[in-house]
Amino acid sequence: MRKNWLLRLMVLLALVSFAVPINSVFAAPEVEKIHFIIPGGAGGGWDGTARGVGKALQDSGLIGNASYENMSGGGGGKALNHLISTAKRQQDTMLVNSTPIIIRSLTGVFPQSFRDLTPIAAVIADYAAIVVPKDSKYHTIDQLIADFKADPRSVKIAGGSVKGGMDHLVPAMIIKAAGGDPLKLAYIPYDAGGKAMAGLLSGDTQALSTGFGEAVGLAKQGEVRILAVTSDERLPQAPDVPTVKEAGLDMTFANWRGFFGAPGLPEAKAQAFCDVLKKMYATDDWKKIRDQRGWQDLYKPGAEFTAFLEKMEKDLGGIMRELGFIQ
Repeated sequence: MRKNWLLRLMVLLALVSFAVPINSVFAAPEVEKIHFIIPGGAGGGWDGTARGVGKALQDSGLIGNASYENMSGGGGGKALNHLISTAKRQQDTMLVNSTPIIIRSLTGVFPQSFRDLTPIAAVIADYAAIVVPKDSKYHTIDQLIADFKADPRSVKIAGGSVKGGMDHLVPAMIIKAAGGDPLKLAYIPYDAGGKAMAGLLSGDTQALSTGFGEAVGLAKQGEVRILAVTSDERLPQAPDVPTVKEAGLDMTFANWRGFFGAPGLPEAKAQAFCDVLKKMYATDDWKKIRDQRGWQDLYKPGAEFTAFLEKMEKDLGGIMRELGFIQ
């Protein structure tokens, strides 16, 4: 009797193994809810990204519930430390972040880095743009660089971040790629992008380093001219604007925004987060939000995201050392 029972059990297990694909047995669990931690206040770029992604996921039925928690402080360090210190309770949580997590880690604003988290995926990018007034004598990035090389003091470039911030580092990297001396760059920092744009339009500076998303609207209205963008290829919102690479310069830059899980997040859960974000790209809900906000898709999951972050850390660290912002 026992032999017959064991035989029936073995036959049943064999049938199940044929009927159920092995991949489905070990498939990543479904994501039912996501709690987004936002390391800044309402209305900022991080806030808009987290809420836009959460809305697209929820409206498309990919997740059942999305919740949000704004946690300002320490240049993003407060939220980072909170996620790390409460990791065991944060299995359904994703922290939104972007390029500043690398810059602020390099400069010691906070002691942690992306390596202390579980990188999930980059989701969107806002490429940088070099902008001039509509009546500027500059029509190409080559002309601007030529004047800089002839007399660096004749070309003042505005930006909406402090010295050593992204708006400073982008033109410095362009100048370095062109064989110029980035230490001679006359960078004029403003409190915000809007003030930097006002400085440009008033003639206080000759050019502006800013995000493409902030410049494209004014460019379409004829208020400014975008000399170049830092993407690999021309962007669909402005197909007439060349890339920096088209000027023969080996330089690209994307101010990515993406998500991180708690340290020690189970691999299956991290993969589930990656999968649901990938599915989001195919939804009309996402495309509507993305296009309304002028975002560019930039899906880099898991290990690919980590490699991307490591390269950016190396590139930004190199120019920051050359400029004297870090040792």
